Amino acid sequence: MLSPPEAAAPPTDATPVPGTGPGPTAPSGPAARLLAAAAVVWAAAMALHAWVPNAGVNAGSLFQTLLPWTGLGVPVLLGLAAVWRSRIAAVAVLAPAVVWATLFGGALTDKRSGGGDLTVVSHNVNEENADPAGTARVLVAAGADVLALEELSDEAATAYSRELAAAYPHHAVIGGVGIWSRYPLADVKAVPIMPWTRALRATARTPHGPVAVYAVHLASVRVSAAGFTTGRRNEAARELAAALRAEPAPRVVVLGDFNGTFQDGALAPVTSQLRSAQREAGDGLGFTWPAAFPVVRIDDVLVRGMTPRAAWTLPATGSDHLPVAATLSR
Repeated sequence: MLSPPEAAAPPTDATPVPGTGPGPTAPSGPAARLLAAAAVVWAAAMALHAWVPNAGVNAGSLFQTLLPWTGLGVPVLLGLAAVWRSRIAAVAVLAPAVVWATLFGGALTDKRSGGGDLTVVSHNVNEENADPAGTARVLVAAGADVLALEELSDEAATAYSRELAAAYPHHAVIGGVGIWSRYPLADVKAVPIMPWTRALRATARTPHGPVAVYAVHLASVRVSAAGFTTGRRNEAARELAAALRAEPAPRVVVLGDFNGTFQDGALAPVTSQLRSAQREAGDGLGFTWPAAFPVVRIDDVLVRGMTPRAAWTLPATGSDHLPVAATLSR
């Protein structure tokens, strides 16, 4: 006779029920709170980036230079919250996500519009550029009314003057910067922002009235073991800011390589007086350097007394910077 089957033993603490095993270990309460705190601190740093101190290694300027990339912390924190199955951390990650979207969400839309009566281009052409003729062709193709070129050697300035002459009959070069224009230039002078000439000012006599045009190349910065070295650039920015405060023209365009971003508080003496065409009328973040894989926007078109209608970057040339362009109106 067959014995009746034994009744299944009820599950005990030592007998896991299929499908309900412990799986990956979730963090303890303190660990989950630590992850959530990290998300909140990251959000606070992004929101209060202007208050990150510059003492010592200039951490504030470096953080602000890379500020658009702080959004990468959001998926990292969210991934950790998912792996560790921490609801409190997942909710906390909303804080840096919201802050980043507030700071840069608008940059992800195309704000360009039609109209405008003045198109300008700025390009750090790189003094080691082996193809000034090809670079000039890219710039002419943009159809700008005014060009500002930075990092010109004496030899390169001669080459650009030759290549651009047909499209731009008026030009002025002082030191390492130059302005080429379809319209007559007047009141040309160097702007003393450094011991050697890195800024030039001229009045472009456009059909819609005079415009003060500045071509600017602020001092370079370096990242080293000593930190983010910006002292010479910051001093040049203060000198440029003083010149702009004294500028009597109602319409001003400042074109150039600022070796810093519009968010960098160290450049506030300049940027507080001007508006960025890219921020107001650009498409995307408009990164310009390095040209092979741009990660920051250190080249810009800044204006006062004019309205940006569109801003964009041009195709790569033989330089390590991308050219920037903008269309403006009175």
